[in-house]
Amino acid sequence: MSQFMYGSMEEVSVDWRGKPCKANKHGGMSAAIFVLGLQAFEMMAVAAVGNNLITYVFNDMHFPLSKSANVVTNFIGTVFLLSLVGGFLSDSYLGSFWTMLVFGFVELFGFILLCIQAHVPQLRPPHCDMVSNGDHCEEAKGYKAIILFIALYLVALGSGCLKPNIISLGADQFTRENTKQSKKLSTYFNIAYFAFCMGELIALTLLVWVQTHSGMDVGFGISAAVMGIGVISLASGTVLYRNKPPRGSIFTPIAQVLVAAITKRKQICPSSVEMLNVSRNNGPNQVFDTSFNTENLLHTNKFKTQDGKNESPWRLCTVSQVEQVKIIISVVPIFACTIIFNTILAQLQTFSVQQGSTMNTKIIDGFEIPPASLQSIPYIMLIFVVPLYETVLVPTAQKITGNDSGITPLQRVGIGLFVATFSMVSAALVEKKRRVLALHHDETMSIFWIAPQFLIFGVSEMFTAVGLIEFFYKQSLEGMQSFLTAMTYCSYSFGFYLSSILVSLVNQITRSKSHGGWLSDNDLNKDRLDLFYWMLAALSLINFFNYVFCSKFFSYNPSLSNGGPCHDDPKARQGSLEEVYDI
Repeated sequence: MSQFMYGSMEEVSVDWRGKPCKANKHGGMSAAIFVLGLQAFEMMAVAAVGNNLITYVFNDMHFPLSKSANVVTNFIGTVFLLSLVGGFLSDSYLGSFWTMLVFGFVELFGFILLCIQAHVPQLRPPHCDMVSNGDHCEEAKGYKAIILFIALYLVALGSGCLKPNIISLGADQFTRENTKQSKKLSTYFNIAYFAFCMGELIALTLLVWVQTHSGMDVGFGISAAVMGIGVISLASGTVLYRNKPPRGSIFTPIAQVLVAAITKRKQICPSSVEMLNVSRNNGPNQVFDTSFNTENLLHTNKFKTQDGKNESPWRLCTVSQVEQVKIIISVVPIFACTIIFNTILAQLQTFSVQQGSTMNTKIIDGFEIPPASLQSIPYIMLIFVVPLYETVLVPTAQKITGNDSGITPLQRVGIGLFVATFSMVSAALVEKKRRVLALHHDETMSIFWIAPQFLIFGVSEMFTAVGLIEFFYKQSLEGMQSFLTAMTYCSYSFGFYLSSILVSLVNQITRSKSHGGWLSDNDLNKDRLDLFYWMLAALSLINFFNYVFCSKFFSYNPSLSNGGPCHDDPKARQGSLEEVYDI
């Protein structure tokens, strides 16, 4: 059972050969930079495919618009859902580095297969204009559809298993015991988001432009080449990494706690938390404090039942195991409140791209902006805003709040959730005007009218995405960093799946004899995308107030380093501890 006592064990890190790490040789930003390289290149490759996938599926594979949108959201949702698999394999069996290396090649093979299908005409339906002649275009079926989905889900499997480990392996290069390095964690998360933004920016400008003007086969080929560079970047830092060895299945101790809790549900608990580290000798007033130096006491197999046999681990669990389960349960409400946020993101990668394709894309004579490149607008802004946030806003906030990160991760997430609502408000207003001009005045709006919805969401994502990753990592015990980080990406997954469900439900509910529903037509001028956006804006605002309620009652676990505001205050630590044990 000692392998499950995550909270009571000191950080153990090894190099690539399994030998103990040396502080002056392993870890730090010099090692994390290679992980950041993979972060940027992998994001560049997968974003170029995902953000323009609806164009390929609609124009080349001839899927109807609503079905094309669902193909994209299901693909992206699966990417993030599979992050749980990557987190589990890493924490339990392979470790972050080897998980990333193996699935990096899986993702690379998926890009190569996509490139081959896009290049060979026999693997695609005959060319046909879906906008003007959609009812007569042959939809990809049979082996053509099978090849498409195999390629997409190889990319999804590889990317999903990489994502939580990119974050955790990079963060593992900064030890929690070293105060100076632990304070760099927040900086690392901001730099990781900057690398993410750079990858997205290049994908949404250069690579999408190549896809539009040179063909999807060339674009997918470049994605494969870029992914190969990312794998090389990861491998280049092998000798420098601090690796956390896997600790066996993380689900077994969780199951043991749940079973023990059920079988001992009538057990009377100690009246005070202090009783966990205090022994009583006979009389009620004879109490001996044994709490000194308890952090260094290791678990042994000396607990016996009265008949001399070892107590079953399915009946007797360590405090660390119990706290592990409590942490997972306590973060679920925070996790759930970010699902609607990612449903909004799904619209920006699907319907907003199609929205842009109906608008005037010309910037100057002879140059038109690809609709998918609109998604680069927030990242152009963020490559300037993120460094400004780190160098100006964080130090200023630190002086006011005394928090190492400036504001707490939960506060950061809340700001992002609130701002995201206005992205859909902007989208609804613009779509209403675009539709009226197209139907009643035969005018085409400039594509830059939909830029504000991308800009607003970009700001909200800077707060929510980084805050959520930092929150989950700092709340994780040893041996479950990758898995808890993967929960961040599961939020993306559920958000994209929810988008698919909402599209189908909205079409069914709004269907009439004369019209198929708000989003049922291949022509946005006949659809009511503006009403769909208003619905999402309302859901987003309701979700924000729900988050405020949930976060108000969340208690940081004080036993985790830099876990929260109570970390440096002994009285606050005691108060929070009582709250944790009252769960």
